[in-house]
Amino acid sequence: MSATTYAYYPGCSAAGLGRGFTESLDAVFRHLGAGLEDLEDWNCCGTSAWTSVDQDQSFALSARNLALAEDQAPDGGPVDLVASCTGCYRALLNTERALTEPGPAAVKIGGALASIGLDYEGRARVRHPLDILVNEIGLDAVSAAVVRPLTGLKVVSYYGCLLVRPFATFDDPRDPTSMDQLVRAVGAEPIRWPLKTRCCGASVYCGGAAADTMPDATMQLSYALLREATERGADMVATICPLCQFNLEGFQGPMARRFGRQLDMPAVFISQLLGVAFGIDEERLGIRRLLRWNLPEREPVTAEGGVHA
Repeated sequence: MSATTYAYYPGCSAAGLGRGFTESLDAVFRHLGAGLEDLEDWNCCGTSAWTSVDQDQSFALSARNLALAEDQAPDGGPVDLVASCTGCYRALLNTERALTEPGPAAVKIGGALASIGLDYEGRARVRHPLDILVNEIGLDAVSAAVVRPLTGLKVVSYYGCLLVRPFATFDDPRDPTSMDQLVRAVGAEPIRWPLKTRCCGASVYCGGAAADTMPDATMQLSYALLREATERGADMVATICPLCQFNLEGFQGPMARRFGRQLDMPAVFISQLLGVAFGIDEERLGIRRLLRWNLPEREPVTAEGGVHA
């Protein structure tokens, strides 16, 4: 198992929508002998909406985080900066590419960093947790850590539309399989479905003040995912994006009323599913933050591998 500690960019969702993801990811990495160390003094990455308002400022925000990651590893070697939020991952990766390709964008970003006493040396590399789990820690280590195989559990892996497009750094842009491999490694059955990279409408919505404020376009996109997962016999959806998880889990009531079909599909973070298979306490995995959680045809597991009374 890996003994590496990775710099971790929590992003703005870590204490909100993505809190369960961050908690479970930290617990799973530690269980596998790795570690995540929060980037000190990090700032918003400028993802999604801000990119369309002012791309240069969005680049500058992400560039500051990359420069800080390098400053926290002064030995001169490469620095892996792990970003769990899909939007943050894409924004940081986009900025990394802009900085490493000679041109006016790199010059402008470099000037913005210099104005605040920072410099990007090209050592920081943006990584996604799936990449680390599958290609660095390894599937053998994941399988070896399982104490409660999730045999019989049918899971659809939802990657969302941003993780492998436009930058496919560790998985196939049209048919990614890294999450499916992890699902299989813990004994569950990955269900093949054609919507694994279809948009859930998060960019249209991005959260709202009330539970019934989801735009109709977003509701239709998210409902299509849940309907297809249900029709393919899935017991739950596993995802890696806080906004996607929020859309798929939080609005099943309004979707049922809008489309006249009952929905009761757990939508969980892949790290929570791994943690349960590893026997990690549900409190550490943020399971209590889910609106729906059950392992069909079996009792809910406890940290000791028993069942709840």
